[in-house]
Amino acid sequence: MKYQQLLLNFGRAVMRRVKSSPDDLHSPRRKSRLRSDPLLQDFANQLLVAAGCRGLSVAVFWNPALRTTAGMASWKERRIILNPKLVEVSAAEVQRTLRHELAHLLAQHRAGRRRVDAHGPEWKQACADLAIPNEARCHVLPFKRRKVQRKYFYACPECATVLARVLPLRRKVACVKCCRKFNGGVYQERFRFKPVEPPVEIAA
Repeated sequence: MKYQQLLLNFGRAVMRRVKSSPDDLHSPRRKSRLRSDPLLQDFANQLLVAAGCRGLSVAVFWNPALRTTAGMASWKERRIILNPKLVEVSAAEVQRTLRHELAHLLAQHRAGRRRVDAHGPEWKQACADLAIPNEARCHVLPFKRRKVQRKYFYACPECATVLARVLPLRRKVACVKCCRKFNGGVYQERFRFKPVEPPVEIAA
């Protein structure tokens, strides 16, 4: 209980700091680069320890270039990137989004080399362990959205699942569902997404 209270007090301190200095997060000087936040980073790593994970350490950054995305998690770089606009929503939203993205990293860490579904059962369990049970897959926040046309389409040779992308794939990406169903969640070349023609819209 003492450790849980320590985390609670630390979380409150983090939120006070974020709310007290939001202007610097939006500074034009930082439009092209990330800004690290050691306090949020420390908080995130304490959350991992509280969830029973001592073999993972993450970094936390703010990125003013984000428009409609609340947050992002990068397993390769072991980092979380947050949108400064979250501060304008609420302090609680900053903390919830941090835990949401942290759950992605915790789920993948627990799975090891096995790839997991982004919002599958492993992620849901990680959310529960980080004190956000029943977390929604997507963030519903009042950010102004920009319509972006998806020009690149790919399909799984096995189940025909279609993947629509704004930018072309730069690396090998396989269908997670098929990899989990037929290969224990490990990447399999025969389930790699292949380029296909864009779907044709049919007038009513």
